[in-house]
Amino acid sequence: MQAKQLSVFIENREGRLDEVLAVIKAANVNIMSLSLADTSEYGLLRLIVSDPAKADAALKANGFSSMLTDVLVVRLDNKVGSLQSFLAALAKTDINLEYMYGLTIEKEGKASLVIKASDFQKASAILLKSGAELLTAEEIAKL
Repeated sequence: MQAKQLSVFIENREGRLDEVLAVIKAANVNIMSLSLADTSEYGLLRLIVSDPAKADAALKANGFSSMLTDVLVVRLDNKVGSLQSFLAALAKTDINLEYMYGLTIEKEGKASLVIKASDFQKASAILLKSGAELLTAEEIAKL
């Protein structure tokens, strides 16, 4: 009942994330979800991918520091209170959640992710120009 998460340690510098993603793409591995946390010097990229071992090997072959970790992927009902009910059950135990992030794949085969950019307007324009669909708060509420 566990899944494998791919974690990649990367320098916090321009273009480094693109280099990681290019290696994963060249390995023909699909990214289903990711989380990126950073400090001023480095970042920790956590990914759920279609073939974790293949992506890990490709990254290591290209000089990246990566590792595989066992994680749980939990499917919850998409309704008010589902997450809180799940977490309340864990809160009654001695289990500590170290981190979590979203994994969403819609029935139509599209995946959604959240991006925080330093220049919101510029990022929006670039994404729209590249053909991306940006969701409004109202559209998100209907998912």
